[in-house]
Amino acid sequence: MENNLFLDAAFSKPTQRPPVWMMRQAGRFMPEYWEIKNKYSFLEMCKTPEIAADVTMLPVDLLGIDAAILFSDILVTGEAMGGDLSFTQGVGPKFANPVRTAADIDRLETNVLDRLQYVADAIKVIQQRLNGSIPLIGFAGAPFTVMSYLIEGGSSKDFKLTKLFIHNQPALAHRLLSKIATVTTAYLNMQIEAGVNAIQLFDSWALALSWNDYRDFSHQYNQQILAGLNRENVPLISFCKGSSVFAPLMAEAKPDVISIDWNADLKNIKQSLPAGIAVQGNLDPFILYAEKPVIKKYILDLFERMRGEQGFIFNLGHGIMPDIPFSNVKYAIEVVKDFKY
Repeated sequence: MENNLFLDAAFSKPTQRPPVWMMRQAGRFMPEYWEIKNKYSFLEMCKTPEIAADVTMLPVDLLGIDAAILFSDILVTGEAMGGDLSFTQGVGPKFANPVRTAADIDRLETNVLDRLQYVADAIKVIQQRLNGSIPLIGFAGAPFTVMSYLIEGGSSKDFKLTKLFIHNQPALAHRLLSKIATVTTAYLNMQIEAGVNAIQLFDSWALALSWNDYRDFSHQYNQQILAGLNRENVPLISFCKGSSVFAPLMAEAKPDVISIDWNADLKNIKQSLPAGIAVQGNLDPFILYAEKPVIKKYILDLFERMRGEQGFIFNLGHGIMPDIPFSNVKYAIEVVKDFKY
């Protein structure tokens, strides 16, 4: 690998500066993304390896980040299991056949890797294009988050149906989560075999849960997935909204990196974790709307706070919003790359 910064930091080795990539870095804030998106549906983009590679490469070519992340979606596993998935502009993902009953769960399949082969094919195309320049991150949605979409039938503000389901029908919830975890483990191993250099597990909606519910309906399945991965020399990043709360539990699953939301002091979290677990984060994405001197100040303040800490990957506390100016994102990355310890 020509640029080892990201992998070194993920394995808590010393680096000359923090590596940088940003969640949703290949997304809607780039005009070049829309040039592609206006020609194809979102799922067509995900399922056509050459197009997925084109989108994956946009931030590599235009921003000069230290790691690429596969262009895909966390819900492709739910679709492969039998979910009728669609994406509508301004609405987001929808499952036309929500999972609400034992019969619905029984209908979901787990031997589905053939339906996800397009992801492995995309990884191979992307790695040819990267040609050993920077690492490629693969990813999957964590079982609780995928379950919430399957039950709600789409996005939710309060996850009422999901929480009623886990509280009123916990045995059914565990059956569903176990199926998703089985598929997710196989799916991530397929990505590793296809050639990704790192993995991120996205538990985007974990913050909807109380501590005990997170432990019972999220953490134990994430732990099961991590234990089942063939991840030698492939670091695993664990991310959830709420990581500043759940980090002690997340660490029990033995990820290489925990990605931290912007609500916490990153150094405090880092020093509370077992030795050898790196942290990723944790700039508030809304800072990228601000004027450039403000962006620079917040990044450098974070870097000074983390000075002397091995195992630090610079990222946002969550993803880039679609209307953040591209020039601000590019400037933020330049600030990071100009920094030296």
